[in-house]
Order: sequence, then C-alpha cells, then structure tokens
Amino acid sequence: MAKLSVGDMAPWFECKTQDGSTLTLDDLKGSRTVLYFYPKDNTSGCTLEAKSLRDGEEALKERGYRIVGVSPDSERSHQNFCSKHDLRFTLLSDTERAVCEAYGVWVEKSMYGRKYMGVARTTFLLNEECRITHIFDKVKTAEHYQQIINELDKK
Repeated sequence: MAKLSVGDMAPWFECKTQDGSTLTLDDLKGSRTVLYFYPKDNTSGCTLEAKSLRDGEEALKERGYRIVGVSPDSERSHQNFCSKHDLRFTLLSDTERAVCEAYGVWVEKSMYGRKYMGVARTTFLLNEECRITHIFDKVKTAEHYQQIINELDKK
C-alpha cells in the first residue's frame, strides 16, 4: 500500500470491536473520527496514549469527533484493556493486520539492533466522508489528545 496523504479517502475496512460486533469504514461516515493505530494493549506508551484520549474524549466529542483505536490485539485483550483503564471508545481487533497494512502502518521496526514488523504509532483524522484531514506520525503519547485539539484549533 502506498503511503496515505491528507486528502486521500480512508481505505475501507471491516473489523471486530472489543465487544465482538463488526465495524466498517461505512459505519464512520457522517461523523468525524480520530482513527488511531497503536502497537499493543497494556504497554506503557500505548496505555499513556489511550488514557490521554480517554481524558480528552469529551473535548473531542464537542468538536464532533469519535475515537476508534486499532491494534493487532485480540478482542479479549481489548476488553481487558478497556476495563482496566476505563476506556469508553471503540477498539478494533486487527489480528490479521489487514487494516494496519491498508493504512500503511504495519512497518519494519528496529529495537536494540533487532529488526521486526510492528505497528507505527499513527493517528488519522477523518472527516464525515472518511477523507483524511490530518495525519499524526509523531505521536506524543502522554499528551496526544491535546496534540489533536491543538491541530483542530488551528483551523
């Protein structure tokens, strides 16, 4: 998949949520969406990012945005993550990594000289037509919701 850019239509997807229901891109049409991709439930950076978005959820709702998170974790893992950290937004279970690949966030990473495939922490803001209006590829985990608000307030 080619790298996505602002102005592109978001790639179509169909995924299971933490509660086992199915969510597709079409379900997001008509509302603005913070679609964020993260590597793994209950890891330090991902927990900070999720808590930041949880804490900013009302401010984002006031601006017309809903939050949807995506990671390769299972529905059960997402259920535990939501319960443990009082997350009230939707998490998608992308165990086959099809959504991550479609959005270009399943990439080769390197840690301590070891190369492996993983999720590049990335957030896409989508408008009501599911067109990408902003891409955050340098996510500040502990203050991500404020990072998004700052961008929205520029417009």
